[in-house]
Amino acid sequence: MASLSPLLRAYDQVILDLDGCVWIGEDAVPGSVDAIAALRDAGKRVAFATNNSWHSGEDHVAKLWGVGVQASLADVVTVGGAMQHLLAETRTTRSAFVIGTPAMHRHVTDAGLKVMNGTDLASRAEVVVLSGTDDVDYADLRDGALALGHGADFLATGRDPTLPMPDGHWPGTGAILAALETASGLTAEIVGKPSPRLFETALDRLGEGRTLVVGDRLDSDIAAAAAAGLDGALVLTGGAPSEPPPCGPQPVKVAADLAELVGAR
Repeated sequence: MASLSPLLRAYDQVILDLDGCVWIGEDAVPGSVDAIAALRDAGKRVAFATNNSWHSGEDHVAKLWGVGVQASLADVVTVGGAMQHLLAETRTTRSAFVIGTPAMHRHVTDAGLKVMNGTDLASRAEVVVLSGTDDVDYADLRDGALALGHGADFLATGRDPTLPMPDGHWPGTGAILAALETASGLTAEIVGKPSPRLFETALDRLGEGRTLVVGDRLDSDIAAAAAAGLDGALVLTGGAPSEPPPCGPQPVKVAADLAELVGAR
C-alpha cells in the first residue's frame, strides 16, 4: 500500500475535481486511480465535485467505475444538481430557456420549471440557464439574449473558459457564456465553482473533518475552496498555469498530478 505524502496525512478528507484532475477526456490521468485508492486505504474520505454540466451525476458515477474508481451517486456533487436545487428553491413553476445538454434540460424540468426551447415563447422565458454543451447555435444565443432583454433571470453553471481534452483545450462553458453576456450586456449568476455551493454540499455529505480541495484551475477550484474556507491544492494536468498569480487564492501545494500530490507513485 502506498504511503501518503506528509501534506495529505494532515487532512481527514479530500474533495477532488474531475476534468483535468481525475481524467482528461475519456481516460484517467496517469496515477490518479492509484492515488484515490491510496487516500481511501489510508482512511481518508473522498468526494468529487465537478463544474461539468454536460453529463448527469449517474453518468459521472458510471465513468468513475469505468476508469477503475468505485463511487456512488452520493460521492459526486455536480453543478447540474446544484442548479436544480437552486431553481427548485427559488424559481419553481417559472418558464426557462436552457442552453445546455439534455442532462441540464432534465435538471431544469425536474426543478419544476417549464422549458420553452423550441416554442414561440422561448424569447419570453423568465429564466435563462446556460451550461456547457457542444451543440449551441446562433438561434440559442439569439433567443437567450432576447429573453434577457425582456427581464429574464440569468444563471450559468460556470466560467471555465476551456475544457481539458486529450488533443488540447476545447471551448468551455465560459466561452459560450461570454457570447451571451456580451450580447445582453448582463452578468450571469454563477452556480458552480468559484461559488462555494458545490463544496458546501460535499462537506454536508462527508461530515466534519479537516478538508483539502484538489483541482486544476486557480480561478474556479482554488477560488471556490477559498470561498468555502478550505485549503486547496493545484495539479497541473488540466493545463493550469505553472505558477500561482501574485494575488488572489493561493494553493497550499502545486503538483504535476494527483499521484505526485498524494505520494502514490
